[in-house]
Order: sequence, then C-alpha cells, then structure tokens
Amino acid sequence: MGRLTTAVEATRRPTMNDVAKAAGVSLKTVSRVINADPTVQREYVESVHAAVSILGFRRNEIARTLRSGQTSSTIGLVIEDLANPFYSAIASAVERVAAEHRTLLITASSEENPDREREVLQELLQRRVDGLLIVPAGVDHGFLRAEMARGVPVVFLDRPPTGLDADTVLLDNVGGARSGVEYMLARGHRRIGMLLDSLTIFTMRERLAGARAALMQCGVGFDDALLRDDVHDPGQASSAVAAMLDGHAPPTAFFCGNNRIAIGAALELARRDHPAALVAFDDFEASGLVHNLLTIIGYDNQELGRRAAEVLFRRVAGDRSSPERIMLSTDLRHVRVTS
Repeated sequence: MGRLTTAVEATRRPTMNDVAKAAGVSLKTVSRVINADPTVQREYVESVHAAVSILGFRRNEIARTLRSGQTSSTIGLVIEDLANPFYSAIASAVERVAAEHRTLLITASSEENPDREREVLQELLQRRVDGLLIVPAGVDHGFLRAEMARGVPVVFLDRPPTGLDADTVLLDNVGGARSGVEYMLARGHRRIGMLLDSLTIFTMRERLAGARAALMQCGVGFDDALLRDDVHDPGQASSAVAAMLDGHAPPTAFFCGNNRIAIGAALELARRDHPAALVAFDDFEASGLVHNLLTIIGYDNQELGRRAAEVLFRRVAGDRSSPERIMLSTDLRHVRVTS
C-alpha cells in the first residue's frame, strides 16, 4: 500500500480518491471493494480496507442513494416546538412507526415561522428523505407540488396544507370545542371568556367556530368583549384572565384554545383562588393539580402521529391512490381537584 500523506487531515473528509491513492489502486477498484464485489483480488481488498481504516473514510450515503435510485431510509418530521408535550408525543409516535420500518426519523422545529418552515423543508428534501410529515406553519405549500410530482410523499397533520392537495390527518376541532362549551352552558355559565392563539392558525379558527356554534345553539349571543386572541404563552394567558376578571361583568368560565393557554389561565385562577370553571383543548401533565373544576377536550395525540406515519409509509411503499383526509375524534375528560 502506498505511503499515506499528510494531505488528508481533519480539515476535510477523506474521499474515495484519497483511499485509492493511499491503497495504490484505481478509483474503480476502491468502488468495487466498498460495494463488496466478490471478484476483486484479496490483496486489493486488504489494501483498500486498511486505507479506509487509517483515513477514517465513510461513503456518502446521500450521493450513493442519488446514483442508485434507492430510498434513503429516512423521513422528515417538521413540527412547531418539540418542548410542547403535544408535539413531543406526536414525534414519539412517528419515531416508533419509523423504527418498525427500519427508517431514521429527522425531526425539526418550524417555531411557527413560515420562512423557517420552508427552509427546513428544503434542507430535508436536499437530503433526499423518503417522505415528509408536516404540521404546517406557512400559508402556502404549493412549492412542494414539484417534489410530490417527483414521487416524494407528503402528509400533513393537525392542520391542512394551503395550495396543495395532500394526505391530511386532523382532529375534530369544531366538534370538540362545541362539546366543551356546551358542557359549560349546560351548567349555567353564560359569560364564557375565550382565550385563543392567533386566528391565522387553522386549529384556532376551527375551535372558535365550534365555540360560537355552541353559543348559538343555546341562544347565547357571542360577546366580542369576552374574546382574547393572539395569546401565545402561559404568561399572556394569565394576563388576559386577570384583565377579564378585573373588568365589568367578568366571565364565570373560560374556554382555552390549547394547553399552554390553559396552564396560564389555571395559574391565574389558582393565584386568586377564583371559582371560575375551565374547559381546555389539549391535556397537559399538570392538569390534575389545577385548583378549579377543569374539563379537558382530549384526544389521543399518539394516534395522530401514528396514523399520519402509517399513511406516509404506505405512500413510500407505492400507494398512489387519491389523498386522504382523516378526522380523529375528541372526548371530554373531567378533572375535579379539591383544596
């Protein structure tokens, strides 16, 4: 084997050309050895393996996949925020399905930023993932149409895409919110504060529509003074609850559009030892510690991730039927905590 030079340092990744030079063989011979061609002479095999070991050479799997047309055995998942238990549960469920298919999952956060979402998706596509799972943040996903036409399957979950016809797995947001507000109305509440994240988000619009439908059905008019949107975190939720309770004719109950809002609302009510009831979309770990009567609009978020991943792997396997729209049901879960 030829003498190793100092040209291949840690400053760059060694290439097959470096291996060929170090082993004293042709580039074609290196390629045949790396691809386990049984016809290569034993002395060349030993020389190439020795050079690979010394140089620390690793072949570029992405490039190999592009040349061979094979799948990469990776999929991408783009969600809003892994720190949120809702999204971490989805990622966990997707990862289990991926493992069953001997596939690596690459997870990235969009941080609810459309520009970052597009950047992350393009990076995953450059890595030639076999498919994508997306909780959309952007308002137009038409840029994915060309990739889908080339055979990259894409499945959306929790929210539908815009400008694109694709498989989607959703929750019954309207039905869930409607049943939660109906529950409070049946218990005599007529002034119900509505706390929602941005109404540019599909789920928030749907949940508000469900709440409005419940009020209309019960003959209770919708009071804009009881609506607070653009509530993004527990701190803002606490402030919104405080302002509403300190105002004229305060609410006797609150409808919270997601778990982070519910946490903030619960903290403010506990701080005041206030008897207002809460109904909240999404369960959260501390729900059993809330000092008030709490009703959760719950669902199986693991099922949301699992169903979406199963659809994706069916598409990866070659299913080219029309896109599906799967709707998962919700249920009411009551938590009563005594002091």
